[in-house]
Amino acid sequence: MAIPAFGLGTFRLKGEQVISSVKMALALNYRAIDSAQIYDNEADIGQAIAESGVARSELYITTKIWTENLSKEKLIPSLKQSLQKLRTDYVDLTLIHWPSPGNAVSVEESMQALLEAKNQGLTREIGISNFTIPLMEQAIAAVGADNIATNQIELSPYLQNRRVVDWARAHGIHITSYMTLAYGKALQDAQIQWIAQKHAATPAQVILCWAMAQGYSVIPSSTKRENLASNLLAANLHLDADDMQAIAALDSHQRLVDPDGLAPNWD
Repeated sequence: MAIPAFGLGTFRLKGEQVISSVKMALALNYRAIDSAQIYDNEADIGQAIAESGVARSELYITTKIWTENLSKEKLIPSLKQSLQKLRTDYVDLTLIHWPSPGNAVSVEESMQALLEAKNQGLTREIGISNFTIPLMEQAIAAVGADNIATNQIELSPYLQNRRVVDWARAHGIHITSYMTLAYGKALQDAQIQWIAQKHAATPAQVILCWAMAQGYSVIPSSTKRENLASNLLAANLHLDADDMQAIAALDSHQRLVDPDGLAPNWD
């Protein structure tokens, strides 16, 4: 299954906030939803989907296994709990959210447990998140590149992560971009605003289009209907070579997500 190019992110959204966001997004014809165990919103998302009336078969649901559940004893039971919360028999994609801190659980053990979850029909695809090149090498050694649907990484105009992207592509691993708008900072960038004016678009549309034009999947979030609708229009925008080059020049290796005790040694 191809990972949808455009989906709804739900990081930091809980309760009525995430229920409203998911319902509005589904009404606007979003069909991919990204969640995670640590977001503590899977049950809310399950409720929103159930109340939306959209058929499960139309949706692409992603969740991520938290670090405390990466062992072979815990991974599948924790995923089954996630399925109960999401009110579904399966998810379309399950990711290792972060590599186990201090390698307490090896990449091999967690990836093989994840592959077993796929074999049991609990998830249709499996993948990784926040994995560096050495960690991707370990994941491939454990389950093969064909079994790794994506590496979800922080990627924005200010952190273009070229080494990781190029290595992943060379080994057939798709890239999903999170934090694509750089916590909103990139929306204020003068160069991006100029490109937006040139195309009668919004800065968010420009950035999302830039990412999708390179083959990445994007999962922006919003609690406002107008922003959810506007973001979708990024798929209709076309940036020329000059636009793409101008945004490429903004790369400053500026990482926003680097949690102590959790982040690996970045490439």
